[in-house]
Amino acid sequence: MPLNVPNLLTWLRILLIPVFLVVFYFPDTWLSGPEKNLTATVLFAVAAATDWLDGYLARTLDQTSAFGAFLDPVADKLMVAAALILLVWLQRVDAPIAVVIIGREIAISALREWMAKLGKSKSVAVSFLGKVKTGCQMAAILLLLYHGVLFGLLDTDYIGTALIYVAAALTLWSMVYYLKMAMPYLFGDQE
Repeated sequence: MPLNVPNLLTWLRILLIPVFLVVFYFPDTWLSGPEKNLTATVLFAVAAATDWLDGYLARTLDQTSAFGAFLDPVADKLMVAAALILLVWLQRVDAPIAVVIIGREIAISALREWMAKLGKSKSVAVSFLGKVKTGCQMAAILLLLYHGVLFGLLDTDYIGTALIYVAAALTLWSMVYYLKMAMPYLFGDQE
């Protein structure tokens, strides 16, 4: 495992997961409900920012590695899954929505691994649709973690809920897209 700045940022993202989860277990005498929401939102935002930053630095500093390419998406999936499970527990996201999003992440990760073994990983590379889905998903999670009113007029629950439903729809759409790209290879070893 190469120890470089991008990989350290990825490890930081993984280490922030239990930190932003445990905030909700603090007694109310330590942090009030709104303070817990804000703290968790900031921690999740920092973790999400490291996702962009580690990729940018890996390319800019020419510090890409096979280990980093493996660990980065694992960290992303863990972070999103933990946040969605927390939001279900807090009753801010419906469980079926979380199951759809988490289930798709697992299925597409397995599909990508299988396609890589066939030497066809480019056919299921991240698409623009996947990036839009991720953007909606991250924005929704941040808004739902905040769970309040921003600037005196934006109801983060309403907007976050709308975005998580959009993210779930894009999740299904992108899964169909990736399966379609992999379809020629699903039923035999086609070249």
